[in-house]
Amino acid sequence: MEDRQKKIHRLAVSSFFFLAGLCFSSWASRIPDIQTKLHLTNAALGAVLLGLPTGLMISLPFAGLLVAKFGSKHILMGAAVLYSFTLPLLGLVAYTWQLVICLFIFGFGGNMLNISVNTQAVSTEAIYGRSIMASYHGVWSLAGFTGAAIGTLMIGLKLLPYQHFLIIMFLAAMIMISASRHLLVTDINKNEQQPIFAIPDRSLISLGFIALCSMICEGAMFDWSGVYFQKVIQPPKELVAAGYTAFMATMATGRFVGDWFATRVGVKKILQISGALTAVGLFTAIIFPYFFTAIIGFLFVGAGVSSVIPFVYSAAGKSKILSPGVALAAVSTIGYLGFLFGPPFIGFIAQVSSLRVSLGLIAILGIGITVISTRTKFD
Repeated sequence: MEDRQKKIHRLAVSSFFFLAGLCFSSWASRIPDIQTKLHLTNAALGAVLLGLPTGLMISLPFAGLLVAKFGSKHILMGAAVLYSFTLPLLGLVAYTWQLVICLFIFGFGGNMLNISVNTQAVSTEAIYGRSIMASYHGVWSLAGFTGAAIGTLMIGLKLLPYQHFLIIMFLAAMIMISASRHLLVTDINKNEQQPIFAIPDRSLISLGFIALCSMICEGAMFDWSGVYFQKVIQPPKELVAAGYTAFMATMATGRFVGDWFATRVGVKKILQISGALTAVGLFTAIIFPYFFTAIIGFLFVGAGVSSVIPFVYSAAGKSKILSPGVALAAVSTIGYLGFLFGPPFIGFIAQVSSLRVSLGLIAILGIGITVISTRTKFD
């Protein structure tokens, strides 16, 4: 395939990663407004928000099977429509039960989008013949920053959530219209002799546990980094989010340079280093609970977790046992358990002990990434 055509395919797939990140961050930016609108307490909001991961988890067994049967392009288009068109409904809900249903649909569509777009990414990576997966996830992170910035602007303009979400839906529709015809019609790594369903082999299970460790660390940073700065570091109020910002900055940057490093030193070495960086970063922030040392620690954590999931997905998509979509769904199932249950676990340990102790336990999972990666075979 000529270079120009490869670049067009890559840009099209990147566009859908951007769409996914933009939709999710747009929703996240208006959660406080919707909480106020529905008069939800923090506890009630926490319960309602479980609708999204519930939809996500229920979709996991279906996503891989549908991608394997119908191809990632068709599932990606349907999921993108479902995901983006659910956004305005989230802004229009008038009752709590409506929000729960819409979040379930949003989570279901979001994971279908995740599995199918990553299957497309695995296919374009095969065409390129080198690592490009991390840059795709970097685009998702960039979209997250963009969505948060647009959300801030919309709040400043006093637009209601549904008005804001209609604008995002329109942007998503433009992306779908312009990029859909350049998606790959056939999933490159698909082998007709591979079964649609089979028990994951040891290698895939290992990849799943690497994803589990990484997603627990990510979830900890997303949900607890601000709390850690507020309760333990105690900087001026305007600097409470500095740790989270540092983490996000190196996570996004790491994804854009991760492919370059992987091409030179190999995926196994990158994952080993990633686990070590995550552990060192968390231990630094815990052992030296001061502003600048905590910032440095969180910078390390962001760099550490940045490329783990992209490279795990890339390796899973090359499975010789399962088709790419099913392999990705299998690894995601294990990984998302960490993303969902990790943050509550941190809260429980922090309640009976301290937040520093709970984050210390999470740091050990960084070491786990290094150990499991060392024992895992990568093609």
